[in-house]
Amino acid sequence: MHYRFLLPPRDREMAKRTPRVISNVDDLDIKIIRSKRRKKTVSAELVNWYTLQVRAPETMSDRDLEPLIADLARKVLAKRHKMRDFSSDDALEKRAQYWNERLFKGKLKWRSVRFVGNQSKRFGSCSPQRGTIRISDRLADVPQFVLDYVIVHELAHLVEANHSKAFWSLVYQYPLVERARGYLMALQFEEEDLRH
Repeated sequence: MHYRFLLPPRDREMAKRTPRVISNVDDLDIKIIRSKRRKKTVSAELVNWYTLQVRAPETMSDRDLEPLIADLARKVLAKRHKMRDFSSDDALEKRAQYWNERLFKGKLKWRSVRFVGNQSKRFGSCSPQRGTIRISDRLADVPQFVLDYVIVHELAHLVEANHSKAFWSLVYQYPLVERARGYLMALQFEEEDLRH
């Protein structure tokens, strides 16, 4: 887990006293708030669907805090996974909006993002002229990072309607591209084996 201070370097002394740090575990942002009043306990709260706010004692080292955060993040991700409804087109729309803001500065526009049952050879498609993005319902049960990759891939087609170098540079803004593509390749092989 890598941390970065939110405070500018010139405020190092202040940062030592009240560091606020951010980390990322899969797609979960972790915000750490240290407190002088807190002596031993560490607490965590899911502030929104994507941010885990951790409160820790000021004196606790990053090294001691790291395994606690990893454990809390795993629990929150597991709980969140049970809560989400992948069969919902609204959930897809929200994820597309999230990645549009995060990677494309909110500049992309589309008419709809939804699951479809007629894509047996593709994981997703985009029609830039119509502003429609379709995601195969075969992805309804994949991990969040895989679905997010497919959404980002299709969003990138709104800018570049091909698989050019410019297209891939947009897609590779997503931090888990290689991992997600590996998962999808394995899924494709598995599906081909089931067909034969």
